[in-house]
Formats: sequence, C-alpha cells, structure tokens
Amino acid sequence: MADSTSTSPASDAAKKAINKTGPQDAAAKASSAAGEAKKALPKQNEAFRMMGLPRLRLPSRNWSIFLGVTGSFFGAMFYDKYQTKLAREKWCKLVSHIAEEPLPSHTLARKVTVYLAAPPGDGLRAAREHFHLYVKPVLVAAAMDWDVVEGRKEGDVRWKTAERIRKRRRAGSEGTPDAEEEYSVESIREKAGTQVYDGVGGDVVVGRNTWKEYVRGMHEGWLGPVDAPVVPGEVGAEGAEPGTHTPGLGGVGDAAVSLATNAVAKQPSLLGSTSDSTQSPVATLSETLESAPATSDDASPTADTPAAEEKKDEPPKPRHPPPYINADAYPSATLSALTPEILGPATSVPFPHILGFRNTPIRVYRFLNRRRVADDVGRQVAAAVLASHRPFEATVSTEGGSSSEAAKELLFEEASWWKTTYKPREPHEEAVWIEECTVEERLAGRMRRFELTSVDEERAKAIAQGKKQGVKVEEEG
Repeated sequence: MADSTSTSPASDAAKKAINKTGPQDAAAKASSAAGEAKKALPKQNEAFRMMGLPRLRLPSRNWSIFLGVTGSFFGAMFYDKYQTKLAREKWCKLVSHIAEEPLPSHTLARKVTVYLAAPPGDGLRAAREHFHLYVKPVLVAAAMDWDVVEGRKEGDVRWKTAERIRKRRRAGSEGTPDAEEEYSVESIREKAGTQVYDGVGGDVVVGRNTWKEYVRGMHEGWLGPVDAPVVPGEVGAEGAEPGTHTPGLGGVGDAAVSLATNAVAKQPSLLGSTSDSTQSPVATLSETLESAPATSDDASPTADTPAAEEKKDEPPKPRHPPPYINADAYPSATLSALTPEILGPATSVPFPHILGFRNTPIRVYRFLNRRRVADDVGRQVAAAVLASHRPFEATVSTEGGSSSEAAKELLFEEASWWKTTYKPREPHEEAVWIEECTVEERLAGRMRRFELTSVDEERAKAIAQGKKQGVKVEEEG
C-alpha cells in the first residue's frame, strides 16, 4: 500500500506534464505545416503585384458556367463563320475561270435575271441581304452581269414578270406596238453596233414566294393576251358611256354656273331704270367671270366637303391591274407563237426565313448553321453560271392538280411563313402566295432547270480539299 501511494504522485505529475506538452507540440506542428504550405506556393509576378492584381486562381462555380456557355456559343459562331467563308470561296473558285475568258469589246457580258421579293411578314431588306451574302459573290467571281427584279408587296414580281414577256411579244409584232423611244438603251446599242451575248441567259429566283409569283407571271405573259382585256363600263373602254359629272365635285362648269347665278340674283330688275335695262346680261356674266379669281382658293368650303368625304369613302386601289388571265383558263388559252422552245432556264435559291419570339430556338440554330445555306445557295448559283440545265419533270396527277417538279420547288419553306400570310385578302390585294402553284403542261415541257453535272461536283470537292492538300505539300517540302 505504501508503494502504491508513493508512486501515484509521480505518475500523476508525469501525466500532467505529458498533457501540458501535447497541445504545444500540436500547435508547433500546425504552424510548421502552414509555413511549408506558404513556401510551396509559387511566387507571384512582381509586375502583377505592383499593379495590384490578385493572385490567379480558379473561377467560382457560377463563373465557370457563364464562361462555358458564352465560350461555346462564340466558338460555334466563329467556326460557322469560317466554314461559311470556305464554302463561298469554293463555289467562287469553281466559276472563276469564266471571268478569264476573253470577250469582244462590242459584245455585252452574259446577263442573268435575279428575282427578289420581300418574304411574308417582313420587308425587302432581308431578301437583299440574302442576295448580297450568298448570291452576289458567285456572280461577281464569274464576271457576270445581272438584272434585279424586286417586289415589295405581293404581286409585284408577278406583274413585272408578265409585263416583261408582254413587252417582248409586242416587239415581235403581237398586239399593239409600243411607242418607239428615240433614246432608248436598245436603240443606242443598235446604233453603236453593240451585240448581245449569244447564249443562255437564265433566271435566279430567291425564295418560295418569289418562285410562285415568277411561275404565275410566266404563265400570264405567254398564255394571256398582250393587251389589257376590255372590261364593259370601264373608263377608257370602247363603247362605254361617257362619265357623268358628279354633283359636289369642283369643276369649270360648276364655277361658271355658280357665278352666273350670283350675278343674276344681285342684278336689279330689268323693268327698273333705263341704264340698267340697257345693260346686257351676257356682258354682266362676262364681267363677273373676268373679275372672278383664277384659282379656287376662295371657293366655298362647303363645295370641297363632299369631295373630301367621297375620297375617304373610296376603297383603296390595287397596286397593279388584275391578271390578264386566271389559272383556271390556262388549259383553254392559246400559247403565243413567239414562245421559245426553252423557257429560262431558271433555278430556285432557298431563302430560310422565320419570324416570331417562340421560334427563337430555330432562329438560333439557323444562325449557327449558315454554312449549309451558303453551300446550298452557292451550288445553285454556280449551276446557273456554268449554264448546265435539264428539263423539269412534268407529270399530271389523277386528281386534276399539277404535281410537276416546278410546282413543288422550295415547298418546305411555306411551313415557316408567318401566320398572317394565310389570312383572307382584301379586295384590292392579291393572293398569289396562298394559292396553288399551277404549271400548265405546254409550258412545263419547255421550262428548264439549272443543275451541276457530276464533273462539276467532283471539281468542287477537289477545290474544297485543295487547301488541305496544299498545306501538306508545303510541310513535306
């Protein structure tokens, strides 16, 4: 017992000493570890430190998400822009040899006609930008000349196309000839001895809506009459009754009658004084007319009020005259004797265009895939420049409608048209876009379509791979 009591104070003291020294050792070890960690950090650039910039470190979670999303979007955008440039250069290089071919000084370059129309629900600017981005570079690379037919409203391209054909028919002694202009472009070129390019011209039609107007105008020009049909009772028609004067509308006759009435009312009785009776009423009327103002500024406002009201009540007038022939009369119409054996040739250029806030995902996808549009449009325009064409497949369905290839060109674009396009039209508006695209058999057999040959396709592929092969050859050399 004595031994146990004698040893217990010493053991307790030893335990206390161990407990006291334990935390100190732990703190010393922690401080030494922190010092080693500080020593392990790389030394900051002195220039950055003097500028007050903090030490570089990894971004936070939110910053990582933001940088990842924005970086991916801009990366996809720049990649698509680069690929679009390559696709454009490929088709430009395919047709660039045409620009190097010699041309006589008195011969005009080959000219194609480009048809543009404002897409449904939008303005003409969108179609112009599409032309400048994808169509124009290929035409410029081949040193081609072009003539643009634009349409701001529905029916403009239809009217201009039909009018161009009717003008051509009048020049061929059909219908009433046009008045000859002394200083027209054709007459000046004829006097100077300038010759037109003797070869295939061609038409480039941008968009489905423009294509439907182009086909309608072509049928109206070749199947319809050259001169405007006479409508009974129309102003200017032969045998129509002369137009009667509408009361309330200002005119010379109304002014004379009103002035004469006022003069007679103010004149004293003829049975009065001798001096008044000797004055002739005709002289009084002539003096009154001479004293009247030459302008109609002093006319009573009550005379202009009915005219202004009638102008407000008048319905809006159409932009162009109605079509000379309807689609129902195509089979029974007489084809013009001047119709060429080959119409066109023509090519339809896709014009993807969609509106609406709900279609934002589709619009973003198309924005990041413009390289496909550039490649497709470049192929169609290059085919028109190289002038390789084939006939359209003309077939007639058993249901009585037209199922030819020309009627179905760019049909998929109608699904992206704005919803207001399908609303009923006003009496003064045309409805070419929502009507069926009808192609008559006789014209369908004459229409031609531009298309690249297999040889040109292989050349385009070789051009696309030419840069990569050239880089490899330079590295090996």
